[in-house]
Amino acid sequence: MKTLRTLLSAATLALTLLLPTSNLLAKEAPPEVQDPVAEKRIQALSEELRCLVCQNQNIADSNADLAQDLRRELRGMIQAGKSDKEIIDFMVARYGDFVLYRPPVKGLTLMLWGGPAFLLLLGLIALFTYLRKRNQVVAEQRPLSEEENRRLSAMLADQADEAQKNNK
Repeated sequence: MKTLRTLLSAATLALTLLLPTSNLLAKEAPPEVQDPVAEKRIQALSEELRCLVCQNQNIADSNADLAQDLRRELRGMIQAGKSDKEIIDFMVARYGDFVLYRPPVKGLTLMLWGGPAFLLLLGLIALFTYLRKRNQVVAEQRPLSEEENRRLSAMLADQADEAQKNNK
């Protein structure tokens, strides 16, 4: 009975250790290359188009279902004899300028291109305004009078005496 329990424990441990590694060994099958020129065009176009699901990857690098569908669509349009410009125009008409990794500068994408510079400028203006106001407040502060200095020294001395009494 004890031997059977040990054997089952060992088998469970072995399966537990082997199952997670089986996913690491699985790889996506590369597409069948029938026309190397067409595959290079597909790769180049895939690197120019953004994955609409991942948003920070191009469709060449993404494993999302939509990216796979877009790659299949690219392959079909290239086999149909469409030019790169026709394919890009089709994708932009279907998904908008956001599908391009480098969208054109126009009214709708102006904020995309100018947004970072605008935010940097806004931050610099806020920083300079804050620093100017702070310097004005510091400049307006007057030094303590002799009477205030005496009172402050007396308070500090009292506090030091109080601290010494508490430490003893």
